Amino acid sequence: MNELENTFAEIAKIIEEARDNAYRKVNEELILMYQRVGQFLSEKSKEANYGDGYIDSLADYIQNQFPGIKGFNRRGLYRMKQFYETYAGNEKVSPLVTQLSWTNHLLIMSGSKSDEEREFYMRLAIKERYSKRQLERQMDSGYYERYMLSKNKLLPEPLHSEQNPFLDQYVVEFLDLPDTFHENDFRRALVKGMRDFILELGRDFTFVGEEYPIQVGGEDYRIDLLFFHRSLRCLVAIELKVGKFKPEYVSKMDFYLEGLDRQIRKPDENPSVGLLLCASKNDEVVEYAMSRTLSPMMVSQYQLQLPDKDILRKKLQELSSLPEIEENTGGSDNA
Repeated sequence: MNELENTFAEIAKIIEEARDNAYRKVNEELILMYQRVGQFLSEKSKEANYGDGYIDSLADYIQNQFPGIKGFNRRGLYRMKQFYETYAGNEKVSPLVTQLSWTNHLLIMSGSKSDEEREFYMRLAIKERYSKRQLERQMDSGYYERYMLSKNKLLPEPLHSEQNPFLDQYVVEFLDLPDTFHENDFRRALVKGMRDFILELGRDFTFVGEEYPIQVGGEDYRIDLLFFHRSLRCLVAIELKVGKFKPEYVSKMDFYLEGLDRQIRKPDENPSVGLLLCASKNDEVVEYAMSRTLSPMMVSQYQLQLPDKDILRKKLQELSSLPEIEENTGGSDNA
């Protein structure tokens, strides 16, 4: 990286830090709002006219006042009440509540059996900047119990994510941002994380470019990531998709490979190979695409030297901060 690029990188860092701070502040206001609504409902619950009918009427009223707002249905309102009552008067955790996303709060409230366990996971999630999936993994493994029984105070499994821990679906919906905003933000982090991971796999991979331009059939396209594999002497194109796997993704990758082989590949290089990675709410799909001109021997050689699918799938799962990924089914109506 030259001096000019270093200067540009400093500006990019300033922008990223400002965005992170903005997400943090919005999340803080969101949590305080849920807390205040929960307090209101908790106090109203002591009155005679309070009940399911009251909550249902309130949910309808909010929808009329704020059409399309998410999280204020019957279940969401009860969760806000539970949130307030769970931490009311607890001075130890009061400073912590605004440092967690609402998604992680819901996970901790539903998965912890005691005040001590809730506080433990709150502090852990804040310190490690856990996404929902990363926190869920630690809780499912019984990390709290194992930590309390450990004489040497067992350290948590190292989990890293490029995703801002405050950028979850509730922040996006609260700001009334378009669906594509969050998906694009997540996708950028996914591309960066996978690029760094591929380069860490060994010296065979050389980074060629990101959003690499290619023209096929007179149309301009961009490949998410393009590498060159030195041992195989071939280009490796990587496409990352947010959402469920679709068969047409493979066809499109074949389309890209044909363009690479015609325009970019040198005469002494082998046919290009494609890697398709799909991160959805419930699954991660990893598929290779290879030229039909490859001999069975060359296919075996490619499969032997390219990263194993299970390793890539595990990394993709680690990079995926869910439930931030939505399947464009109209969003979540649950708080």
